[in-house]
Amino acid sequence: MGAKHPPNHAHIDQEMFKMEVNLDDISGEILGYLMDLLIESGANDVYYTSIHMKKNRPGILLQLLCSRDNLDKMKRILFTETTTLGVRYYPLTVHRTERRFRKVSTKWGEVTVKEGIYEGQVIQCSPEYEECKKIAEDHKVPLKKVYEQVWKQLT
Repeated sequence: MGAKHPPNHAHIDQEMFKMEVNLDDISGEILGYLMDLLIESGANDVYYTSIHMKKNRPGILLQLLCSRDNLDKMKRILFTETTTLGVRYYPLTVHRTERRFRKVSTKWGEVTVKEGIYEGQVIQCSPEYEECKKIAEDHKVPLKKVYEQVWKQLT
């Protein structure tokens, strides 16, 4: 994917925007395509929430996070790729922890683990999903077994 990732050092982004649209007449296939397109186009995060709209219609709240530089691009995608007639967006500040990556060995191969560091302490560890998935597929083992092996190495 062509998305740019933030730097790995701790920092505060004060030029971020949260964008959102309510959708009640769009297919799941389009939503899946849209999420990929938004991420590939520079959105930092995209997520959906089930909502009830006027006249008690079920709908989807699409929300995304992007930098000020990507605001117009995200608006263009939302207007051209969805059924919305309006986009809400507002500025916000995002504090990102330091990120560090390290390799962990399993009996099937190495997996990258992302660590979140706050005030010098590791507060979060997360194995890279795509690497775990590839190991599971290549070695015909359940994905949860791959994760178990990674977590054993981390404790």
